Amino acid sequence: QVQLVESGGGLVQAGGFLRLSCAASGSIFIMGWYRQAPGKQRELVATITSLGITNYADSVVGRFTISRDNTKNTVYLQMNSLKPEDTAVYFCLARRWPNDYWGQGTQVTVSS
Repeated sequence: QVQLVESGGGLVQAGGFLRLSCAASGSIFIMGWYRQAPGKQRELVATITSLGITNYADSVVGRFTISRDNTKNTVYLQMNSLKPEDTAVYFCLARRWPNDYWGQGTQVTVSS
């Protein structure tokens, strides 16, 4: 079982920035972030492997940066140039084959 602790959500104006953090209770090969807006399905934001290989949703390329500190089993999501359409609950993902583990979610609200 993997425990995930998220932090960093909040309310920000359009064009602003936020940084999300997620600490895992053990080493994880793939960590990342998904988000779910009201009435929509959960969608990929970004993932990163322990080797630093990243994958981003097209909608956040150039604005969001995912990184991790393997010594702390922590993944970060730096979100810049935020838009109202980025408003969602953001969930941390830890993928340790064959299971996926999810954080409790943190609300990000971007006002126009």
